[in-house]
Amino acid sequence: MTKNKKIQDAIFNLRDETTLRAKSLLVTVYGDAILTHGGSVWLGSLINLVEPLGLSERMVRTAVFRLSKDQWLTSTQIGRRSYYKLTEVGRRRFETAHRRIYASPHRTWNGEWLMVIVNKSNLDQETRDQLRREFVWLGFGTIAPNVFAHPAADIRAVRQIIQDLDVTDQVVTMAARADRQSGTTPHRNMVHSSWDLDQLAIDYNHFLDSFRPLYHALSNEGDIDPESAFLVRTLLIHEYRRIMLRDPMLPGELLHADWPGATAATLCANLYRLCAPSAEKHLENLLETAEGPLPDASPYFYNRFGGLDGNGESPPQKERLTL
Repeated sequence: MTKNKKIQDAIFNLRDETTLRAKSLLVTVYGDAILTHGGSVWLGSLINLVEPLGLSERMVRTAVFRLSKDQWLTSTQIGRRSYYKLTEVGRRRFETAHRRIYASPHRTWNGEWLMVIVNKSNLDQETRDQLRREFVWLGFGTIAPNVFAHPAADIRAVRQIIQDLDVTDQVVTMAARADRQSGTTPHRNMVHSSWDLDQLAIDYNHFLDSFRPLYHALSNEGDIDPESAFLVRTLLIHEYRRIMLRDPMLPGELLHADWPGATAATLCANLYRLCAPSAEKHLENLLETAEGPLPDASPYFYNRFGGLDGNGESPPQKERLTL
């Protein structure tokens, strides 16, 4: 751990204040760290990796068993060792989340809404509920029963859901263009009645209060030891993911001027860049695969948050907002 006791205490206080359920935390670790290195690791090395986060061996074994039942992970036995890797379903889930968590939060609005209308008369209740959950996860708001809308949704993800649930003939997607004569005020009002943005703003401000002091402390520290870097990076993404995946990612034109989401995204990106190089060393030192040492990170790892260079650091030309 870092020699700076103040920073060390701040990391452990942050760990203790963060809700760390084993199953959810392992989803964070696989998505943020393991997926970029091939997606498969020896269970024993995974147990060692997350032990400083407060997870016991029994908790990890129970969590990976449940993730396997939920089709996130699959296991391979080689001798006395078990290796857990992501399933194709798990990979697809992570890739969808990846586009949201590590992307730029700044979106411009062209005045269009993507509308999704579900034909409830030909679908059973379970399928309708699953569609609703999937669309809400993508950030859609419910503007009427079985009618969902979003001003900047990813149509590819919508089509994938419709295809996966085999409801192509029962779901209508269409683009609706705003009447520019009406201005943006009616759209803002609809946004605030269709999404719980007040609670989301509270969560973003809590995130800023929790991680901003640590960012400034680590910025003044210089080198960060590998284990500390991994702990901070994991706690950072775990908490940011928890909030981000509930964020509908609405264009700035439809949000209040003091919306904290963009500031939180900038803080997350800057702190992630600060920790990434040393955290990668920690992963390479601890994790093992069936083929031996952990392979190098895949190229898309370096595209996170607008771009990381080969050392995990931010490109010098990237603009940074003042935090």
